[in-house]
Amino acid sequence: MGTFAWRVLGTGSAVVAAALAERGARGLWRVVTGECPPEAPEDPDTRWGEAVAWALISGAAVAIARLIATRRAAEYYRASTGELPKQLRQH
Repeated sequence: MGTFAWRVLGTGSAVVAAALAERGARGLWRVVTGECPPEAPEDPDTRWGEAVAWALISGAAVAIARLIATRRAAEYYRASTGELPKQLRQH
């Protein structure tokens, strides 16, 4: 495996994880509030509290999911090649 393989593996897993996390955050929002999350939190007609709450929940869910997915992809890469991808190696 090389740099290209890591880019595909790392980026692909992060994109899939982010999409799933966004979907999960939307479902959680519906369960908790009984409403759909704001479609456009940037819209001035969206209440500030709702916009900020959605930004915090969705942002955290996506960031954590991407972190987990990328770390798992790095573990797989290391198991396959014996070393971490060049981009993740510490000096």
